[in-house]
Amino acid sequence: MVSLSTIIFTLLLNSRLLISAETVVTCEGFVQRLSCDSGVIRVQSATFGRTNSNICSVGRPQGQTSNTRCSMGVPEVSKRCDGLSECELNTQGLAAQDPCDGTYKYYTTNYICIQAETSVTCHGGYAYLSCENGKIQINTANYGRTDKVTCSEGRPSNELQNSNCYSPNALAPVSKSCNGLESCELFATHTVFTDPCIGTYKYLAVSYFCLPSVLRSSVICEQANNTLICEQGTVIHIHTANYGRTDRSTCSVRRPASQTAKTDCYSSNSLAIVTNGCEGTNSCVLVASNGVFSDPCAGTFKYLYVSYSCN
Repeated sequence: MVSLSTIIFTLLLNSRLLISAETVVTCEGFVQRLSCDSGVIRVQSATFGRTNSNICSVGRPQGQTSNTRCSMGVPEVSKRCDGLSECELNTQGLAAQDPCDGTYKYYTTNYICIQAETSVTCHGGYAYLSCENGKIQINTANYGRTDKVTCSEGRPSNELQNSNCYSPNALAPVSKSCNGLESCELFATHTVFTDPCIGTYKYLAVSYFCLPSVLRSSVICEQANNTLICEQGTVIHIHTANYGRTDRSTCSVRRPASQTAKTDCYSSNSLAIVTNGCEGTNSCVLVASNGVFSDPCAGTFKYLYVSYSCN
């Protein structure tokens, strides 16, 4: 199965919701700054270590830069920055551990800026999310406090000082209440969400985007074919398409690990070819092959993923 995160990212990639993609590299001990001129941050990956001997190497002895097989994920970056338009991180102690003692390391964060709706509701209030066109897809959700200004009016200073307050379970109930709906209501209270910082005045911050109302998908393993069909009186509208591989599990039965290991394989002509063959028709046959799409990653067993709706 193609993961939901892969489907959503591909949707963003081929729609006007994706504003830009950015990469920030920050040497150990310095402040990392992520920002979006418009839209909000969605972290794609964040690592701490060293994979290049030249990056962050000025003034450092060779012994501190020679180990280039040192890398670990840093989920804290996504936790703190997703859904914000600007985010500053003190890298001192940001990673949970030191992946290679004695090596001078750096942080590498890849993120996208997406055109998302945002909602902030002070504790005890109700949030109302809605999409005029399409269905709600929650991007981020946190019940806590990440700055000293939001929902601060009339509150004593001691209730605003903890700006590193994140609810461990906010995303799940918000997604369950809202995903796939045209509108939903949320109650910002610790009776719904775990209280992550007792004594701090909290708020519910949510970001979301609106996906096409009726989305269908088709996965076709390499060298196979499939037919897209819409009901009588409707025609196909293609939303996304990719011939390649974006995870290890799809179309992997009886395949050696070497043929499914590469998960960043995209054919740049996928959308154009599928759209040309299917858009506006009631049905169309798609063949997943190098002969149709060319080979974007030799040696990898590929598949064609298509999302579409019937209009």
